[in-house]
Amino acid sequence: MAQILAPSTQWQMRITKNPANASPMTAKMWGSLLLKQNKKGSSKSSGKFRVFALKSENSTINRLESLLNLDLPQYTDKIIAEYIWIGGSGIDLRSKSRTISKPVEHPSELPKWNYDGSSTGQAPGEDSEVIIYPQAIFRDPFRGGNNILVICDAYTPAGEPIPTNKRHRAAEVFSNKKVVDEVPWYGIEQEYTLLQENVKWPLGWPVGGYPGPQGPYYCGAGADKSFGRDISDAHYKACLYAGINISGTNGEVMPGQWEYQVGPSVGIEAGDHIWCSRYILERITEQAGVVLSLDPKPIEGDWNGAGCHTNYSTKSMREDGGFEVIKKSILNLSLRHKEHISAYGEGNERRLTGKHETADINTFSWGVANRGCSIRVGRETEKQGKGYLEDRRPASNMDPYVVTSLLAETTILWEPTLEAEALAAQKLALNV
Repeated sequence: MAQILAPSTQWQMRITKNPANASPMTAKMWGSLLLKQNKKGSSKSSGKFRVFALKSENSTINRLESLLNLDLPQYTDKIIAEYIWIGGSGIDLRSKSRTISKPVEHPSELPKWNYDGSSTGQAPGEDSEVIIYPQAIFRDPFRGGNNILVICDAYTPAGEPIPTNKRHRAAEVFSNKKVVDEVPWYGIEQEYTLLQENVKWPLGWPVGGYPGPQGPYYCGAGADKSFGRDISDAHYKACLYAGINISGTNGEVMPGQWEYQVGPSVGIEAGDHIWCSRYILERITEQAGVVLSLDPKPIEGDWNGAGCHTNYSTKSMREDGGFEVIKKSILNLSLRHKEHISAYGEGNERRLTGKHETADINTFSWGVANRGCSIRVGRETEKQGKGYLEDRRPASNMDPYVVTSLLAETTILWEPTLEAEALAAQKLALNV
């Protein structure tokens, strides 16, 4: 992100009233894509589906659309809540729907629920029930109306957080008084790659082949440079509708790769907003017939990987004299480099090679305006003597609850020995 501004005054934990002129995403948005897919395969349909295939495709889509867009508030006070949680891999998202008797404004108004953990790799078959607790709510851009998306975390029936529940630990860190007093801000840059559905090859690339070398694609425009802009724009608007604090988007260096930014967000809301934005992106790519990849190095060779750069500041960093606090934080981060790398995403060693705007995974470094470092400090921060730092190490598939809470823990709560600090300062040429 270019800069860290003041965070939104609207916290995701409480949902605001639905804007009067807002409208949900409809099936019509993807009508042309659906028609193209149907036309391609209709002549080869089996007997079982031939009657369906011979009907007017426009008529079929219109009938589905009319049902999907029924205006429920005209007929009932009930709403649909889509409960969302993180699956057994720690990166996959799962969800299911339930009816709520009336509109709600806060997750505390929602009931806990459960799911079959043996089907998500999170519980044994003989004791498979996992309980999900509603933690944050957002407007539902797919169903519209008063319907909501609900970010949940997962617990055993006894109330213990299951191993893949990283939100629980993050909430403990962010509720620490020292952390609360420092009001940590986060701006997260989520990169992702769009893949063709059947071949798992980047969107816009010739199947089994390669486009021209990197250079013209970053923030580029044109049919030969930008692939998937409609998906990026649809996601942008859907996030704004939902109440996610999305602050921008752009095409990335590798063709078929995009980025969006979420923040500035305070504390635990950074993780809630990123996870909900990922869910919305999964749903949009599902509708478009495109595969979403958060692999940190989807294509080997001379192609950029995908990261999740995390911009971070504390109250002390943002005040006069904050650059000294930033340098002290960089010292702490250097001393816990291995702990951070181990928590910054799977497959990150394929991305952090020292090439393609990355630092080598085994070496900690920092610099002003240097995108080849582990930690980058902006020119404006150096000039003003206060501001923020950018941790460029997290992979695109990182868990934002883990990364944000670990940054707060290392820079606010953790204290190295004076000897270790002195040695690190000397090594990094930092005068603290």
